[in-house]
Amino acid sequence: MTSEVSAESPALSHQPCGYLARAWWGDVLVAESRAAVRVREATEDPVLYFPPADVRTEALHSEGRTTTCPVKGQARLWTLEGKVQAGSRDWHDPGGVISVDGRDAVWAFSEPAPGLEWLTGLVAFDHDRVRVEVVDAGPGSDERDTTIKRFPTWGDAADLIDIMNVRPAGERRYVSMTLAGARRPVVEASQMLGQAIVAAGRHAPERRVVSAHMVFYRAADAREPLEFEIDELSAGRSFSTLAVHVSQGGRRRASGTLLLDVTAPDVVRHQAATEPCAGPHDSEPYDMSVTGRDIRMVDAAYTDDPDAPVGPPVIDTWVRFRDVPVDPPLHAGLLTQFTGHISIAAALRPHAGVGQSQAHRTLSTGINAIGISFHAAVRADEWMRYHHLSTFAGDGMTHSECRVHDEAGALVASFTVDAMLRPFAQKAHAADDRLAL
Repeated sequence: MTSEVSAESPALSHQPCGYLARAWWGDVLVAESRAAVRVREATEDPVLYFPPADVRTEALHSEGRTTTCPVKGQARLWTLEGKVQAGSRDWHDPGGVISVDGRDAVWAFSEPAPGLEWLTGLVAFDHDRVRVEVVDAGPGSDERDTTIKRFPTWGDAADLIDIMNVRPAGERRYVSMTLAGARRPVVEASQMLGQAIVAAGRHAPERRVVSAHMVFYRAADAREPLEFEIDELSAGRSFSTLAVHVSQGGRRRASGTLLLDVTAPDVVRHQAATEPCAGPHDSEPYDMSVTGRDIRMVDAAYTDDPDAPVGPPVIDTWVRFRDVPVDPPLHAGLLTQFTGHISIAAALRPHAGVGQSQAHRTLSTGINAIGISFHAAVRADEWMRYHHLSTFAGDGMTHSECRVHDEAGALVASFTVDAMLRPFAQKAHAADDRLAL
């Protein structure tokens, strides 16, 4: 998705939402539009603005108040009557109260700043109190593929594809684009490995990555580009071996070794038996804040709730990107990008009283190393089943052994994840998890 940046206010970008957008005050639909605009200030979460014709103005009550934003100008404020449950999953109330009132929860800029005249009259809602959502469905898609995503979203699958698609930046060097979430602008470990796989494919386009292992030893900031430096350790007639170092701000963040192959005909072929599970359309949709990417959790096994029922250390997840260019290294990189998402949850699942909602609050978690082997060409635009099995948890670490199958059951990739899981020594100033690393 492309966005426009105002010349008068370069800290502000806007673009069409691209999806049907809705705003709910409790059970009351207060706005619905196919022409909503996604507006973002630097370092802030994006906000959806609705055309006034698509807002139920009878639900808005003016008490004559206004406010002034130093970036966007002067706005009128409206109130929604009554109290409802907080619209945002990230709502933090020190008193533990989850109901919120609608005072000044709606605004529209009557006198926008110079250069922002397009903002005039567009209506926005406080996402922390009003539930704002987008209906994530591709053009003419099967109704079973439609999911609801809570706004603000991190971005679209097109944004993620753009980040994974590293650019040449000199001999054996590549650089990534950036898009950071406002809450925790930390680069995912599996993203770095996926980008390294794409870089390797660009370096040796006649070969494909068959094995890769990377260790992540420093956190990287998602607001800054990453640099990928390739050292060709060997290049034979069949195989190439590459060392890839990931750097940011002049410091290395991760290092990996990748094996590439020209591939050859089968001498023999077999694969481990595929354990049965529900298909993608018989599994629970899950919102991971990216539109254009479909995620389904088999048996609704994934949850971040520490009070959820315990179960075996297994989570099956179906993943599919709706639209990916014909680019084999990019498809492999996108498969890899998801390898770090679920393995820690699988390790926590057999244990009562712990869940990923505690991460960066009372639990210190992070991916230390990922190893992946590719057994076939990847189609990230078709359903991929990630079978996550945690085989060990203890000594402050977890280990998972995982497989990726296509919808027909063919084994596409296998990967392992080693992750840290430790009590978090929380300082007083880090009570908000946005401040904790």
